Amino acid sequence: MSTTTTAGAHAAPAGGRRKAATPAPTGPDRIPKPSQGWYRIPGTDIKLRRVTTILNQGFPKPQLVFWAANLTAEDAFNTLPTLVRASLRPETREEAYDWLRKGHIRKKDERGDIGGAVHDVIEAKILGTPLPDALLGDPVVAPFIDNFLRFVDEWQISFEASEMTVGNLADGWAGKLDYLFRSPIIARLLKVAADTLFIGDTKTGGELDEKGVYPEAGAQMSAYRRAEVCWLRDGSQVPMPKVHDTGIVLHLRPEDYRVKPLLCGDDVYAVFRHVQQVAEFQRVLSKSVVGDALVLPTTTEKRAA
Repeated sequence: MSTTTTAGAHAAPAGGRRKAATPAPTGPDRIPKPSQGWYRIPGTDIKLRRVTTILNQGFPKPQLVFWAANLTAEDAFNTLPTLVRASLRPETREEAYDWLRKGHIRKKDERGDIGGAVHDVIEAKILGTPLPDALLGDPVVAPFIDNFLRFVDEWQISFEASEMTVGNLADGWAGKLDYLFRSPIIARLLKVAADTLFIGDTKTGGELDEKGVYPEAGAQMSAYRRAEVCWLRDGSQVPMPKVHDTGIVLHLRPEDYRVKPLLCGDDVYAVFRHVQQVAEFQRVLSKSVVGDALVLPTTTEKRAA
């Protein structure tokens, strides 16, 4: 088998060997992946800031301070005898201190596991594949899954997309939305057409009251709603479909669930854009705002002046 090349098309540089060309991404490899707060579009030099990174760096979260403090106090009282014994020796005291101060990280990881399991179930529902037995048999995760399936059945949910990467190249961000769906019951309650497309998000923290669902979720959904492009599972790009300016958060807990509407229209997106500026300040300009301390001149320097 012979090959034919065009003269000069792939000529090696003088005095060296030709560098192998990087193959263009194909299929799902065309979908941007998050890395260190950015989404990079494969095959290009384009970087888009991750939506969750923008919100983490630019959105005020005073409730997290109290949450972390309460969690630390709860862990301390639940393990008080162990902590007292550990405090008697330097080597165990440091270990206990480190365990206590990282309680919020352990809790976030636990929530992440539950949230990931719920997303796996959503994906299975959309693709029509069996639900993973490992999830259904997990005593911690199973109640969340049961309540999620109740939500789907009781509110007549039909999913259009799940875990879909979306981006806005003009405004410089990208992210992965939880799901797009339709629900004639929610549409009727919001007084819109039965086939209205909604953007949805699932939260598994807090308790079944106002705690656990915060305005930040509306800002996040407002960004996804204003995406210019979506990447499908095969890596192809399509325009973001039109979704309603009220998003839905499913507040999912082991004992029950709640359906919470959140505004995510253009006015909320304007706030997200402001948050994006604050996050960019934190990332770049804030590093140079505070200068070195000035040193009082010596007596000789004063006279010379």
